[in-house]
Amino acid sequence: MRIIRQSNYDGMSQKTASIIAAQLITKPDSVLGLATGSSPIGTYEYLVKWHKAGCLDFAQTKSVNLDEYKGLAPDHDQSYSFFMRKNLFNHVNIKNENIHIPDGNAPNEDSECLRYDRVIEAVGGIDLLLLGIGHNGHIGFNEPSCVFMRDTHCVALSDSTIEANARLFPREEDVPRFAYTMGMRPIMQAKKIVIIAWGEGKAEIIQKAFRGHITPKVPASILQLHPHVTLVGDTAALEKIDW
Repeated sequence: MRIIRQSNYDGMSQKTASIIAAQLITKPDSVLGLATGSSPIGTYEYLVKWHKAGCLDFAQTKSVNLDEYKGLAPDHDQSYSFFMRKNLFNHVNIKNENIHIPDGNAPNEDSECLRYDRVIEAVGGIDLLLLGIGHNGHIGFNEPSCVFMRDTHCVALSDSTIEANARLFPREEDVPRFAYTMGMRPIMQAKKIVIIAWGEGKAEIIQKAFRGHITPKVPASILQLHPHVTLVGDTAALEKIDW
């Protein structure tokens, strides 16, 4: 694992964006696996800025998102489809047919999970996957469990994840309790992984995930087995991890 420490969130965002930009410049038809949440917003801002400056072209790029809330329509302002369009897709020249996100309104869970796995296979797998990490170690919505889930699945969100997401909804009871998430097989088959973390609140889980035992109780710990992972974080998030 390569570890890159930056002094603050902006530095982390710029460094992460530069890694993604290098991927697109060297392979314009890359398949990007993309994350949502507060951590990657700054990264997306830099990518949009560089695209508008004429430095980045998304015309051949394909994307597959990690997850989506079950029960939220794509135009719901807290859906991850809405998030991605607001923060990235609406501001770059990626083609709509090259954007892939689980369908939160799919009528059948099993069929949607199978469909999304086939989508990932059809695009040839992921060239570069951007991940955040939850306070409980989740990646995507792969929550702590007794096993690593292999394929796309519909997961019951943990209490800690629901609590963390409650700030984004008018009431806690409005927070979705279930979500579709990419499984560990396509995550671990990604050619490159970049995981980002910022703030002192992530320091303990970063230490557990990357210097502790590999266990499904800390889902991100499986990344210790991946041959090409880059961890980018600010000083606070990385304070408990050795170099």
